Amino acid sequence: MSNKTTESDSKYSHLEKMEINELLSSINAEDKTVPDAIEKVIPSIEKLVKIIVEKMEEGGRLFYMGAGTSGRLGVVDASECPPTFGVEHGIVIGLIAGGDSAMWKAVEFAEDSTIQGWKDLQKYNVNNKDVVIGIAASGRTPYVIGALEMCNENEIETGCIVCNGNSSIADVANYPIEVIVGSEFVTGSTRMKSGTAQKLVLNMISTSVMIRLGRVIGNKMVDMQLSNNKLVDRGTKMVMNQLDVSYEKANELLLEYGSVRRAVNSKKN
Repeated sequence: MSNKTTESDSKYSHLEKMEINELLSSINAEDKTVPDAIEKVIPSIEKLVKIIVEKMEEGGRLFYMGAGTSGRLGVVDASECPPTFGVEHGIVIGLIAGGDSAMWKAVEFAEDSTIQGWKDLQKYNVNNKDVVIGIAASGRTPYVIGALEMCNENEIETGCIVCNGNSSIADVANYPIEVIVGSEFVTGSTRMKSGTAQKLVLNMISTSVMIRLGRVIGNKMVDMQLSNNKLVDRGTKMVMNQLDVSYEKANELLLEYGSVRRAVNSKKN
C-alpha cells in the first residue's frame, strides 16, 4: 500500500482567516520544495528517458495517460511537442480518462475502470516499439494501473510519475518515478504541488528526449512550427545568425523552406 502523503493534512490551518499576502507567501513556500523533491529522483527520470529515446529511434511512440489533473498535464505536454520540436502529430500522445471532453469538465467515475485505459491504447495500435507512461499523483488510479498491467503483458515498456511512495502504479511500472512532495497547501488538492511536480518532470522528459533525437541544435528549436508572427520572427533571426544574412533574406529563406533547419541547410549544402 502507498504512503498517502498526497492525502495527509496540510501544515497550514485556518486558511480562510489568512490575509492574501500570507496565502500567497505560504503557497509559494510550498512550491519551492518541489524542485528539490525532483532532484532526488533524476536517476529514475534518466532511466526512463533512455528507454524512450531507444524506442523512438526504432520508430516507436510515447504515450502519456492519466485521469483528472494528471491526464490533462499529459495531454498538454503531448500537444506541445509538434509545435515546439516539429515532430508529427501522433508521435507523442496524451490520453485522459473520460476522453477529450474530460479536458474541460470532470467525467464522473471515468478513472475507476480497470479496462478502459487499455481499450484507449488499442485505438492507437499500441505495440512493443512504444513506451507508455502512467501519470497519477495518488499512484492508485485504476484507469492507469489496468493499462500498465496490460502493457507489461504485451511486452510494452512502462513508466510512471507518482507523488506517493510505494504505490500500486510504481509496483506495476518498469520505470517508476516517485516524486514525494508531501502534503498539499489545501489538503488533498493534488493540482497544486503534485501537479507542479508532474508538469516539471514531463517537461524534463519530453525536452531531453527531443534533444537526444536531434530536434534541437545548439540551444535552438530549429524544427518549431511557424504558427504565428512571433515564431516567424524568432526563426528569421535564427537563420540570420546561422547564415550571416540580412533579416529580409533570412525571412525569405525561412518562408520558402518552412523551417529553420531546412533554411539553413539549403545554403550550407
